[in-house]
Amino acid sequence: MNNKCPTHKKIYLTHDQAVDALVEARVRYEYASGNGPVSVYKCEECGHYHLTSKGTVNDTLLKRMKDGKIDLEKEANRWLHKLNKR
Repeated sequence: MNNKCPTHKKIYLTHDQAVDALVEARVRYEYASGNGPVSVYKCEECGHYHLTSKGTVNDTLLKRMKDGKIDLEKEANRWLHKLNKR
């Protein structure tokens, strides 16, 4: 396996790395309701993992959304951004 995908999508070498990137994307970016990545999948083209906005919400992401951790991390990032501007 190489580190490029014919689909030109960003690759993650492991499922865990992809899930971490999924959670980070949901923390870092504001997505409109019903948009943005919600899960990960193993690509048949390259054998690596990609994020997807289709399908069932990943269990780890769903748990972090339900327990409020995504919102807490978003708020922490907003404050860090404000403080770093000073």
